[in-house]
Amino acid sequence: MSCQAYPGDPMFGEGVMAKMALAAKQGGAVGIRANGREDIASIKAAVDLPVIGIVKRTYPDSDIYITPTLKEVQELAAAGADMIALDATARPRPNGETLASLIAYIHDELNLPVMGDISTLEEALQAQALGIDVAAPTLAGYTPYTKMTDGPDWPLLEDLLRELSIPVIAEGRIQSPEDARRACRLGCRNVVVGTAITRPEWITARFAKCMAE
Repeated sequence: MSCQAYPGDPMFGEGVMAKMALAAKQGGAVGIRANGREDIASIKAAVDLPVIGIVKRTYPDSDIYITPTLKEVQELAAAGADMIALDATARPRPNGETLASLIAYIHDELNLPVMGDISTLEEALQAQALGIDVAAPTLAGYTPYTKMTDGPDWPLLEDLLRELSIPVIAEGRIQSPEDARRACRLGCRNVVVGTAITRPEWITARFAKCMAE
């Protein structure tokens, strides 16, 4: 389960994502993906599930948004993240930092695994060569050079499963149990589901739209 909320969201607030994570565990989730030191620390205190940690932060000199620099990596380690996920695209990082240096630091200094969020097969292959432990098409459709699909980017997911030697995690617009089952049957190690479970306003809007039609 991806348990994330942001300022302005109805679910944003202290302790809310910890409760969401507890509900996810009770429903059968085997891990949590969470954003930011505060939410990760509260989730770790509430459930005994492994947490994939990210920090979403903008910098003026880069389009990288998910765990862009060493600063965010260190915040995640301090919060107790069990795995660190980061943007593993080939785009320039803030402050002249590099994907290779961050992966090396996470492995060598923190002794933690790395989840690489990518948007193309080429990015995944390059990130694999740099040492990521698992890959996910999280950013497919969210980079300027990739196309947004209505649901999961199934062709990309199939390419990743065929070409990579590391595990692949399905993430990105998984909208139903059937989507998750399809990803598992294709060969994905795990599936991350977020909005389709944790965003009541999005879920309600789907019902309202269907009823209006």
